[in-house]
Amino acid sequence: MTPANAPDISVARSHSAKRLSIIDAAARVFCREGFAGANIDLIAAEAGVSRQTIYNHHGDKENLLVAVVREVTERINAEVFDTLATFPDKPVDLEADLTAFAVRLNQNCLCNRDGKFLRKLLQTEGERYPELFAGWREHGPAKTWAALAARFARLAHAGWLDIDDPDVAARQFLALVNADLQMAMIFGDNLSEEQLHTAAANAVRTFLRAFGRARAIAG
Repeated sequence: MTPANAPDISVARSHSAKRLSIIDAAARVFCREGFAGANIDLIAAEAGVSRQTIYNHHGDKENLLVAVVREVTERINAEVFDTLATFPDKPVDLEADLTAFAVRLNQNCLCNRDGKFLRKLLQTEGERYPELFAGWREHGPAKTWAALAARFARLAHAGWLDIDDPDVAARQFLALVNADLQMAMIFGDNLSEEQLHTAAANAVRTFLRAFGRARAIAG
């Protein structure tokens, strides 16, 4: 890297840091105040930038919320696919291995800061402003379902599961994994390791009763 290039890199890093600061500040304000109660001045103050900077980056409040949802969805997807890389494709004890995987899925993707942000935004604003969450619908859960379905299909092919439709199995697995945590998450509780493990164990046990073959259940 030559000295002549250094200013350009510094400017790019500064621009990226400012953009992320605005996104994170906007997510906090939207969650705290709701979309109707939030305004650009509040977000600018939270981000430590001028209101004009936000207008220059995003144009208006609607575009800013879309940008927040897109950024948070991308970050969650990155965590999801990192966690999917640990899926037990060649299980030793399918119930134990799937339970450990379910715990990681909840820890990394549902109970982390981005998961909490997105869940709160969807709960408070999704029904009123569905068009602002179109990107999440297209690029969020659908990608997770498809990737998880492919992994369940491989387990079925290897004789561990009895599945007619891997897509249905994937959606039901995720629903079961989240089921025992829903009430606590609605109220913003901090979940303990024990709660996460118990929820995962209950989910996997129920899932295998529906989809497990004899050797998976016995194992």
